[in-house]
Order: sequence, then C-alpha cells, then structure tokens
Amino acid sequence: MASLAARIDNIAGYSCAVVERAMGIGRRVTVVRLDDLTVAFRRHPALHHISGQFRQGSLTAVTGPNGAGKSTLFKTILSLLPRNSGSVSVAADRKRIAYLPQQSEIERSFPILVRDCILLGYWQQTGPFGTISSALIKRAESALNAVGLQGFSRRLIGSLSAGQFQRVLFARILLQDADLILLDEPFNAIDSKTTIELLRIVIALHQEGRTVIAVLHDHAQVRSHFPQTLLLARNVIAWGETAMVMTDDHLRQAKAMAEAWDENAPLCETMITTA
Repeated sequence: MASLAARIDNIAGYSCAVVERAMGIGRRVTVVRLDDLTVAFRRHPALHHISGQFRQGSLTAVTGPNGAGKSTLFKTILSLLPRNSGSVSVAADRKRIAYLPQQSEIERSFPILVRDCILLGYWQQTGPFGTISSALIKRAESALNAVGLQGFSRRLIGSLSAGQFQRVLFARILLQDADLILLDEPFNAIDSKTTIELLRIVIALHQEGRTVIAVLHDHAQVRSHFPQTLLLARNVIAWGETAMVMTDDHLRQAKAMAEAWDENAPLCETMITTA
C-alpha cells in the first residue's frame, strides 16, 4: 500500500498539498453540505428531503437499491441537474473536483488515443488552448504505469476492455489532483483483479487527505473499505459510520421502500423549481 501511495505522489508531484490537506483533516471541514435537498423528474422525487454533510478527507460509500437516487445525487452536487427545493453547498473549488461517471455514459467510439484521453485530466490547468509540456506528458505516462497500463498510450480507447478503460479513467483522475473525487460505480462490470488494484488507488487518494465519495452496490466492498456510508432509497435511510449504517434492519428498510415505489403514483403538487 505504501509503495502505491508513493508512486502516486511521484506522479502528480503534490507532496506539499498532501501535508496541507492532512492539516485540514483534524478540523473536519465540511466539503459538501446538503440541506433538505429534493430533486424530481416530472414532479416524481428522485431525492427527497436529503440533509447531511461530507467532511474533508472522508471516504464515503453511497449505496442503496437501483433507482435510489445515487447518481442523481452526484449530478446535483456537480450542478448537472437542477434542484427542486433545498440547497447544496460545495466548499471545494470547481477546478479541484474530479468526477468519474458510469462507463455507460461515456462514448467510447470516438477515435481518441489512451494518452490523449488521460491528458484531458489537465484541462482545468491548461484550458482548451494551453500547451502540454514534455513534463506533463511524462507525468501522464507515469500515471499509466501506476494503473498498470504501461505501453498502452498509443492504443485507441475503443480497443480496450471495460477494466482497461476504467484504469485509463483512474489515471486521468490522478492527473487532476482533485480535492473532491466523485466515483459513480467505479468497479461495475470489471474483473476482480482490476477492482482490487483500483480500490488500492482509492484508498491511497483517501490517505492523502482527499475527500472521496463512491457509488457502490457491493455491500462487502462497502463494509471492508469505506469508513462512512450513506444508505439511500430516495430518502436517507442512514448516514454515518459504516458499521452503524449497514445493518440488516437498515438494508431491509431500503429494500422495502424500493419495493413500494410507484412510478405511476399521482404527481407531487408541492414541487417548486428553485435552481
């Protein structure tokens, strides 16, 4: 584990930033605050009166049944979806947020090389017309090495397996050097070896003081690797220490709420768009 963290430190060159973040962890600064957040599609709530906070340097799993609002939560935090009521406060600078969407949302048929895909991690730093220096390219190659894709830089992303492409996306996140990292189903549909290696990177990023929030379905992964958990079923079922959240009773509550959802129910007439 230490060797992996050292490799990642060398890639991004942020040893000083790590010290600064570590100093902030003790203050338990709130990075994302949700206050009575409701998000609806056609006046059917996808998230209903959500309140809580993600602390700086925390490692949190967001889990719950299909349709529980997990991806909706991420997109609302990123202002990609409008709120209907309530508020979302994000303390992190927009340029210091990294987002890994589900693979199904990414168009892989576009003919782009692995190296160029990873170099997009510098977008916030260089802008659309900035120069990618030889030093930045070298760091990108080092990021590829860190995720186990040595020699893949000239391959098209469309030629990669799901697991290989996920490694590419993780390499791009390493270059972003973000304070807040949102991972939407980062281990879905990839092999166990890749999952283990990417989990190690997630843990290394957390150990550097970064705030990491991941949508997960695998309860064993949640219990084994994530100290904090938000259990969603459109409403908050439980939020806090994983051992206190992932109880049989809470999981039964989430399942029962999901089974009771009726997409043909009458519209909620109280929904008022405030975004």
